[in-house]
Amino acid sequence: MKIKTITCHDVYNSGASLQAYALMKYLQNNGHEVEIIDYKPDYLSNHYKLSAVSNPKYEKNLILKIIYLALKLPQRILALRIKKKYDEFKDKYLNITKIRYSANEELKRNPPEADVYICGSDQIWNSRFKNGKDPAFYLDFAPKGKVRASYAASFATEDIENGLKEITKERIEKIDFIGVREISALNILEDLGIDKGIQVMDPIFLLDKKEWNNMTYEIDKKEKYIFVYDFDGNELIKEISMKIAKEHNLKIYTPYKCDYCDKVIKNMGPIDFISYINSAEFVISNSFHGTAFSIIFEKQFIVVNRKEAINTRMRDLLNILNINDRLIGKKYNFNNVIKKVDYKKANEHLKEKIKSSKDYLDRVVYSENRIC
Repeated sequence: MKIKTITCHDVYNSGASLQAYALMKYLQNNGHEVEIIDYKPDYLSNHYKLSAVSNPKYEKNLILKIIYLALKLPQRILALRIKKKYDEFKDKYLNITKIRYSANEELKRNPPEADVYICGSDQIWNSRFKNGKDPAFYLDFAPKGKVRASYAASFATEDIENGLKEITKERIEKIDFIGVREISALNILEDLGIDKGIQVMDPIFLLDKKEWNNMTYEIDKKEKYIFVYDFDGNELIKEISMKIAKEHNLKIYTPYKCDYCDKVIKNMGPIDFISYINSAEFVISNSFHGTAFSIIFEKQFIVVNRKEAINTRMRDLLNILNINDRLIGKKYNFNNVIKKVDYKKANEHLKEKIKSSKDYLDRVVYSENRIC
């Protein structure tokens, strides 16, 4: 079967890169011909551009723009090393269409040929981001008579703002099979009047632990460490990390700027990300995929809520596996933090959910049900 997937595959985020790979690879492992559509609209193409100006007031004033770019230049040159890691991952692991598209209209004029089109996973339907408003991520371009499906598409929030509900409903209703990543997404679909959705697991769970292990490398074992993956500079993460490090004589590693860590990992790419999780003694994060890979590698871990309103992703994943005690708030009990995860029970739930997710993909790929 010829399958094309569309997702945010090239946005210089480890989770985004790895989930794009996982769905592609799982389908390939099952004998299908799979390509990821190289879709890069302007709003996804500004990463690591030396001349990019994010603030409009600097863009309009030439002198301010020059000063702004001069101040940003050293940091951006260093950031290009990170970009190289992601570009290397893309070139080595992702099978991408030869044509790059920059707008939904381009896709509609010349859609890549396929029997089945799948949108997802990750936050493609997050309406707080531009991709959540982009018809391309709802398969608007797919030719009539072809199978359209979403796999583990995430709204990432509890609801959609009222002004976007009607158009979102209209777009999703044109999809033959609706697979969403979070339980909360089923509630959103119900609120939109859509009752044919199913909850499935993030694509990274479609590949087994051994397959991910084969992609990692071993971190120097001279010192044991906590891996901290903190987008926000969260004070609670700092507090808990330092307590665990002291209690268990562990170092603290992170890829982010940090005043309490023993090592800041420079130029981290997707393979580094899973390797550092795999070799860690403990993982503390506010990241969905940091949480998900901790589970795959059976790490002791906790999750702390993000400052942004996108915490449903981690909460729902933990609830599905009945390990919601791993989500830690300000009024935490330290004994609960260091309590070991019961992976025997969690893996029973996970195995069942992975099977139902794979069954869903089989129904998508081998179905003749098409909305014309």
